[in-house]
Amino acid sequence: MFYAIIAEDHEESLEQRLKTRPDHLQRLEKLQQEGRLLLAGPHPAIDSEDPGAAGFSGSLVVAEFPSLEDAREWANSDPYVTVGVYNRVTVKPFKRVLPG
Repeated sequence: MFYAIIAEDHEESLEQRLKTRPDHLQRLEKLQQEGRLLLAGPHPAIDSEDPGAAGFSGSLVVAEFPSLEDAREWANSDPYVTVGVYNRVTVKPFKRVLPG
């Protein structure tokens, strides 16, 4: 089943986010190689593809996991969690409807 991982950043976490990004992306790339990643990306803090110094307000990952518990465990092990970029992470079941 797919799960949505919705994360909200701590304010003023852009520097730490940028520093930790390679480790964060490595985990996402592994999900993609396994065919389990539906989509992933950050939420710019302003209405811009490149928010610059405004940074990001959080991230969204939608990926396939065996269970909700497995999705939560994966999310809580993310480098952005362990270094304190994320303030809060919510994991919810996600039912893909479109595109089919």
